[in-house]
Amino acid sequence: MRPPPTDADLLAHVAAGDRVAFETFYRRHAAWLVLRLRHRCPDDGLVDEVVQETFLDVWRGAARFHASHSADVAGWLWRVGSRRLVDALRRRHSRDRLGRLLARLRRRDEPSAEEQVLLGVEHGDLSGALARLSPELRAVIQATVIDGLSTAEAAVLLGIPPGTVKSRAMRARQQLRAELT
Repeated sequence: MRPPPTDADLLAHVAAGDRVAFETFYRRHAAWLVLRLRHRCPDDGLVDEVVQETFLDVWRGAARFHASHSADVAGWLWRVGSRRLVDALRRRHSRDRLGRLLARLRRRDEPSAEEQVLLGVEHGDLSGALARLSPELRAVIQATVIDGLSTAEAAVLLGIPPGTVKSRAMRARQQLRAELT
């Protein structure tokens, strides 16, 4: 009776395109990989996707696994699977963040401070509202809105940290919004 093939042997056959070796490798490792990934992520659907991506990577990249590492096939598979899980979680986080931003933009009924400033040019006392801002807030508005500088560029120009530029811009927008509405 022949001993079962080692994981390294299976991977060598997978690299050559052997589907039976791939199925054997999958049956040998999929269950524990699912359990370990579910321990890190409670979303069964996402874990199932990650396991599929992991074994697709095995199919495509089995040739990259070196037989000299035969004792560490499980470690190699875990590294591939855990990286795929991190990638999937990052994609999900980005999609969720974009969805929240779009929902917030759709919900927004009041015009932005910049839109109100433009309306103030036509209908309000923009110069008076700008003059009533403190010199620090007016300088930030001048740099970011009127001159069109980024936060980082305005920070360098004004000699203040970027966070200060952001907070002053927020306060200036709030004051302009209050005065121009």
